[in-house]
Amino acid sequence: MDERQIEPLRVYTLQFKSKIQEIAKANNSRIVLALDFPFQDPNNSQDLLSKADAILEQVYPYICAVKINNHLVLPLGLFNGVKILVDKIHAKGLLAIMDAKVNDIGNTNQIIADYYYAAGFDAIIANPFIGWEDGLKPIFETSRKQNKGVILLTYMSHKGAVEGYGQTVIDPVTGISTSQYMMFAQKDVAYEADGAVVGATVPEKIKEIHQMLGEKVPIYSPGVGAQGGSVDAAIKAGTNYLIVGREIVSAENPAEAARKLWNLTKP
Repeated sequence: MDERQIEPLRVYTLQFKSKIQEIAKANNSRIVLALDFPFQDPNNSQDLLSKADAILEQVYPYICAVKINNHLVLPLGLFNGVKILVDKIHAKGLLAIMDAKVNDIGNTNQIIADYYYAAGFDAIIANPFIGWEDGLKPIFETSRKQNKGVILLTYMSHKGAVEGYGQTVIDPVTGISTSQYMMFAQKDVAYEADGAVVGATVPEKIKEIHQMLGEKVPIYSPGVGAQGGSVDAAIKAGTNYLIVGREIVSAENPAEAARKLWNLTKP
């Protein structure tokens, strides 16, 4: 990979990565809560906001950050309900991650990121399939200027991930055959990403990717519980943060569910 293409971005200070490390240490937690709820009548969006707020209130002592995606942005609105939640997340001393999976041309990507950052998000998740030039580069540029984080999808947690992230590809620079996810792992390091998403459902991939990332890029692993991922296996393989949604959000007692996970995942 040509390192020269990313040299201009290195003038910016990476802060999100250190912030979440500090919060994780202070809370003795590596859990990122995913506020993902089933579909409900959009006319009752206030009920959804109240439910999200209530769960946050119950579980915040056991987590280090909150991840939000379209489950809440679509029914609540970015600068209405979601910004209210982001403000409350910050008031609890936590960070907010937008799971936008940004995957468009550069100009569009930058505008998307700017809107989410304007709503208060501390980091955004993007898809490395779009490439660097006129793809990821504008996201990193606007993120670094605002001291925000960029987390890149490296191997997702669902079964169909093997069709894309697991395919064999040819490195355009070296001409060597490799797996798509390992090429993405190389880019995670080269781009100085603030995190790499690798599903807890594939601990063997976590281990392999962790060997490439080392301590340079932390791993965020979704898929614990509802998707069958194991807390212990993911952590042993090299996961830094576990993204947990339904296992907590859908529990009869979210606080108790979060506490049990917290006990299993304390650094």
